[in-house]
Amino acid sequence: MQKILIANRGEIALRVMRSAKEMGISTVAVFSEADRDALHVRYADEAVFIGPSAASQSYLDGHKIIEACKLTGAGAIHPGYGFLSENASFARMVQDAGLILIGPSPEAMEIMGNKLSAKAAALKYQIPMVPGTDEAITSIEDAKLRAQEIGFPILIKAAAGGGGKGMRIVSDETVFEEQMQLAVSEAITAFGDGAVFIERYVSSPRHIEIQILGDHHGHIVHLFERECSVQRRHQKVIEEAPSSVISNELRARMGKCAVDVARSVAYTGAGTVEFILDENLDFFFLEMNTRLQVEHPVTEMITGLDLVKEQIRVARGELLAYSQEDLKISGHAIELRIYAEDPKHDFLPDIGTLQTYCTPKGNGVRVDDGYEEGMEIPIYYDPMIAKLITYGKDRTEAIARMLRAIEEYDITGIQTTLNFGRFVMQHSAFITGNFDTHFVSKYYNPEEPEEIDEEEALIAAIVALKQLKDKNTAALIPVKTELQNNWYSNRKKLN
Repeated sequence: MQKILIANRGEIALRVMRSAKEMGISTVAVFSEADRDALHVRYADEAVFIGPSAASQSYLDGHKIIEACKLTGAGAIHPGYGFLSENASFARMVQDAGLILIGPSPEAMEIMGNKLSAKAAALKYQIPMVPGTDEAITSIEDAKLRAQEIGFPILIKAAAGGGGKGMRIVSDETVFEEQMQLAVSEAITAFGDGAVFIERYVSSPRHIEIQILGDHHGHIVHLFERECSVQRRHQKVIEEAPSSVISNELRARMGKCAVDVARSVAYTGAGTVEFILDENLDFFFLEMNTRLQVEHPVTEMITGLDLVKEQIRVARGELLAYSQEDLKISGHAIELRIYAEDPKHDFLPDIGTLQTYCTPKGNGVRVDDGYEEGMEIPIYYDPMIAKLITYGKDRTEAIARMLRAIEEYDITGIQTTLNFGRFVMQHSAFITGNFDTHFVSKYYNPEEPEEIDEEEALIAAIVALKQLKDKNTAALIPVKTELQNNWYSNRKKLN
């Protein structure tokens, strides 16, 4: 595996390329019309143009990705997350082309890509499940009877999807049929599959996920949990590792279940098993994501592992170099997803130009991004600008560093989730760990002024003043400008 094509864009493409470079592996970028001047294109050793800005005609076109591999001689593909990363049909195309997909088998993707087949696989290992239907609903009347047995409120969920699409909370049976039809319609629109099922609605859930790694020799380990309960529109905004409410005993039980879920499909590579945790700290299997997660950096920070390098080693056929007993949690990490969104207007995307873009620095701060000052946030893709990760010896220090990093992060020209992140870090519910997936609806009122701790603001001002002085005396260092010449000379076009 001497050359890898990264079938993605933005910060995740750059993140994969950096680990590959450290392993002595050449990288190939692919890019659409909107991404001609993107950082990941400049950073790669080679770059291939694959089509118009619309993802359906570029990053989602598996045939163009395969052709780009043939054109450049890349022997493996890293799909990142999103786009084709969990597409079983694409995984088979890669196999058929004689290439290596840095990810699980198509069969594992297929089973875990559908919530019903995933539940069926997990049940073989007696994994705890939320009470509900084990098969797709074919009769609304039968489903209504089952809902009555479970007890309202219930949740209608799309079997093929995620991200809150095709999901409906039903409070009583008078609106059951209407909500069922809406869920089916939304599932068909979003996923091309109208299959839905129902389960008991857990009213105060926490979203806990377990990172797993498996090799091709039957070894599977878990890398502990991530707390992902601060969400908007059923999508995560803030994640941390470890969770403030998980005991060592509960962690061990959840970890074993996650490993068993992976074992049920002979899983290889990096994956994430997601659970919901109720108010009694009982946990239930939710789904498995058969790819690298956006929030993987917090796991890297507390374990000292590079998950991309681990993925590559597994794809090469190497054994995991450690057992479960070798793995330990060290410190605490928090991630804030910085989206080009306006939290004061229901987190609506706010597309524009990064007039100012200056990232925070210092001990315990990591920024994974794919933009620089003057670049535009394209309308065609997810509006995430960057991931801001802080690490500390404990949760208190990680929160303090996140507040400091947020104050240092300077972005103008668009609205972002930075101030929302500051609001969360300063809220008593988050500080005490007493929160669930309803954090935003319970506590965030965009009409009210955001709380700012005066002492924290004073410290931030002192830090900012010192940085300003330092900046005036420091030399400006270009970001790998020598690579810009390399990729232009190797740049290829795919018609």
